[in-house]
Amino acid sequence: MISPEPTLVRLDVAKSLLLSPFGLDESHLWRALAEIKAHKVNEADLYFQYTRSEGWSLEEGIVKTGSFSIDQGVGVRAVSGEKTAFAYSDDISQASLLDAARTVRSISTVAQSGRARVATKKIAKSRSLYAGFDPIASLDSTAKVKLLEKVEQLARAKDPRVAQVMAGLAAEYDVVLVARADGTLAADVRPLVRLSVTVFAEQNGRREVGSAGGGGRFGFAYFDDALIGKYVDEAVHAALTNLEARAAPAGEMTVVLGSGWPGILLHEAIGHGLEGDFNRKGSSAFSGCIGQRVAAKGVTVLDDGTIADRRGSLNVDDEGNTSQRNVLIEDGILKGYIQDGMNARLTGVKPTGNGRRESYAHVPLPRMTNTYMLGGNMAPQEIVASIKRGLYATNFGGGQVDITSGKFVFSASEAYWVENGKILYPVKGATLVGSGPECLKRVSMIGNDMRLDSGVGTCGKEGQSVPVGVGQPTLRLDGLTVGGTA
Repeated sequence: MISPEPTLVRLDVAKSLLLSPFGLDESHLWRALAEIKAHKVNEADLYFQYTRSEGWSLEEGIVKTGSFSIDQGVGVRAVSGEKTAFAYSDDISQASLLDAARTVRSISTVAQSGRARVATKKIAKSRSLYAGFDPIASLDSTAKVKLLEKVEQLARAKDPRVAQVMAGLAAEYDVVLVARADGTLAADVRPLVRLSVTVFAEQNGRREVGSAGGGGRFGFAYFDDALIGKYVDEAVHAALTNLEARAAPAGEMTVVLGSGWPGILLHEAIGHGLEGDFNRKGSSAFSGCIGQRVAAKGVTVLDDGTIADRRGSLNVDDEGNTSQRNVLIEDGILKGYIQDGMNARLTGVKPTGNGRRESYAHVPLPRMTNTYMLGGNMAPQEIVASIKRGLYATNFGGGQVDITSGKFVFSASEAYWVENGKILYPVKGATLVGSGPECLKRVSMIGNDMRLDSGVGTCGKEGQSVPVGVGQPTLRLDGLTVGGTA
């Protein structure tokens, strides 16, 4: 038996949800694009989206809220030089398509001579990184409630100091269809689930918090008993550790970052600075540095949207380009930037599969997918043992970054004070202060334990949020400034 080609299957699913119910077919898409092309524009596209989402949350032993929503619509975009005209509507119809097309083409007042035509149709190349099914239907409502109640019971059974447990379960079924004036037609069917656990612990009038969780592009069956237990253990451990934490010392010192989620510092302090729009405009600390050393030897940073089932992965990006594995920094040398279509065209390079948007109501921007640093050859225990006096940070909360200067401030949610290679005690209130480009040059040891995060990351840029992944091995950074409370 011959299986149908996955790319064509996804196209059929997208058409059945986004075109057929509204009396549309491909001819209507090409007509709308031809209306835009009647004026001289560099690029034009239609972005259709259908999103069904569900969320459940538990607090104080009770599943207090449950939500379900469906959203659908189309965004119509025209690009002329650096200018973008954009219109969107939740009314998917031929009339609204044509109205939007005539509106956005006004970005160029120069009419094309003769009849405008759209290029010959071509199905975009695509990957098959995850199953195209509805994850919401992968578990019934009763089982979802029981899963959250199990989280509560497991956490409270761990330690009498556990005072409060909050847990959340979320799922999304996202179907997109992209048609471009160059004839490209692309589609993707994107499942996404996430389980989050937050634990509050109390002791002697002190109250601390710990959190854990994960997810990706699969169904709820991923959250088996072993994984649920792991998330609960991590959240409870973090909360109880913080109960014993002392005030963090301040000053310039050696800092060792743990593997996995601490890669969020890499994402924020370095990754955003490598996005194509900031570099085209010259506003990034990394602008004009291609081919130059921007990091210590051994530092290799990738943005990879092709990892199976990962939260940040995409079969195609939101402009219909195939996702890629992009080497951004190799052995300390800057090799390239993350590009969407417009910024790639304006800088004379190819798109990298990083054109992303939050929804049909937003324009695409160059955005990260799964951004991580490759591992080295050092055992993580050796790296921690090398610290004479310094900080070992294993988990992070929020932070802020200035793209132009590269300066960042990040708060550690779980960290330890180390002297003479021995972990002495947990600390609270530690913040890392520095510059992304300078931070990369201070890497002196790279662990052999590269690990991706558990699947919880969401990235914000210009008011848009998209799911992402981060990762790194254990890293030693010399001479980093730590702001503390001691």
